[in-house]
Amino acid sequence: MFVVVSTPTRPTRDRILDAAMRLFSHQGYAATGVKSILTDSEAPYGSLYHHFPGGKSDLGVAAIHTGGDIYRQLVVDYFDNDRPIDDCVRAFFTDAAELLRATDFHDACPIATIAMETANTDDDMRRASADAFQSWVSVLAARLETEGFETERAHDLAVQVFCSLEGAFIHARTTRTVDALRIVQEFLIGMLDAESGSVVPTSRR
Repeated sequence: MFVVVSTPTRPTRDRILDAAMRLFSHQGYAATGVKSILTDSEAPYGSLYHHFPGGKSDLGVAAIHTGGDIYRQLVVDYFDNDRPIDDCVRAFFTDAAELLRATDFHDACPIATIAMETANTDDDMRRASADAFQSWVSVLAARLETEGFETERAHDLAVQVFCSLEGAFIHARTTRTVDALRIVQEFLIGMLDAESGSVVPTSRR
């Protein structure tokens, strides 16, 4: 699942972006100051404005785009394959739970914290978050279409999977248990199994 790793050998811009994604995700956008980002990234003062002329807001948009792209690839890795859809869902939620436990419930969705904070205060970041979320939903919907679901229903189910995961992340981080991920995982598998009986996978049409 999602983890930001940075080393001093990475270019300055990348280190700043890595630090921003990590700190925004862990402690929030508003609570993260430019100084703490530069300290964490071991970048010289002023370098943030060199690489992100709009300052923290530009950095926020870049963090959302980058985190969104990384997480989209993660969704692709789990769902764009020939494994049964039940196995994909189970692996996705099981590994998410393991990541939460391994990081003391710090690492989950890379952009949810930023999105919730800035949706009503920064339209550029709101749009970037919406684009990222939609890209993840599109991957899930495409896989569900190959399972035989009509386009509209595949999209609706993909939104349910996505929202269930995000809600389970919030529950897990506040309760310090992964029970919600297990419960949601089994609910989604049961729902998909119940509906899949009435559809014909694309490969069999």
